[in-house]
Amino acid sequence: MDSGRALRYNRKSGCHIRVGRETTLKNFRRGFERFCLRHRDRGIPNLMLWIAVGNLALYLLSVIDPSKVVVNALSFSADKILHGQIWRLFTFVLVPQFAITDAWSALLTLVMFFFYYQIGRIIETRWGVFKFNLYYLTGVVMIDIISLILGISAVTDYLNLSLILAFATLCPEDRVLLFFFIPLKVKWIAWFYFAVTIYEVVAYGFPLLLLPIFALLNYFLFFGSDIQYVLPDFLRYRKRKPAPFKKAAPPSGAKPDANWAAGYRGADGQKPYHHKCTVCGRTDADYPDLEFRYCSKCKGYYCYCMDHINNHVHIQ
Repeated sequence: MDSGRALRYNRKSGCHIRVGRETTLKNFRRGFERFCLRHRDRGIPNLMLWIAVGNLALYLLSVIDPSKVVVNALSFSADKILHGQIWRLFTFVLVPQFAITDAWSALLTLVMFFFYYQIGRIIETRWGVFKFNLYYLTGVVMIDIISLILGISAVTDYLNLSLILAFATLCPEDRVLLFFFIPLKVKWIAWFYFAVTIYEVVAYGFPLLLLPIFALLNYFLFFGSDIQYVLPDFLRYRKRKPAPFKKAAPPSGAKPDANWAAGYRGADGQKPYHHKCTVCGRTDADYPDLEFRYCSKCKGYYCYCMDHINNHVHIQ
């Protein structure tokens, strides 16, 4: 029996057909997206705002109370977690991991919190409250697991990095102002962080190299193959020279083919189609089981597949 295939009931034929592993994963992802869409308003709205306020509140409390009793009670500690203090698995995201020494560092800290809040709001608006909460919670759980395995203290650096990567994948062409006056595309920032993460994986060595890999699993799990949309163009596309179209001469005495259009290809080698996704370029000719929709928020007549109808940059 082929373990890489599953059975699916076909209503038209009234029998079960075998479905490849790739199709099964796509169906699972489509079902997951629909589940998140049905429950998009459930969860904690403005999650990043509450996390930013919690960090600032705990920082002010640590200034008032130099003993930092409350901060120490909420910080990550593998030994204390194993002794029953399980709230530390989640409250470590509220513990500030910065030091304000002067007015300039205070300004940079506020800008940093505002930046992460804006990123969180954009992702939450695109995905809905439920999916964004689930994305952030998955990142927290992954960091908890690898921190307990390695016996180190959990930090939010990679959690914040996963937010930047998610934002860059959803809005790769958006620009941010570095130092308030240098415009940078978000995808360029993602390239930089990807390079830094790869360097850390190589430099840390085993087992510490598992830290960045595990900590960013939520990003890879939620985006899957959509990661390609944040990669440089030379890694996404491979230029191909279209083959010249040659019309074969019919054999003598042959009858005309009434179904000649089924095998027709254009000059670029593509089948004729009715719908084509603006993001990934898939068509209903190559993927007859794929559903397509048109976006009412885009200015124009733009078509998207079900994988990108709720996950694309609106064209204005």
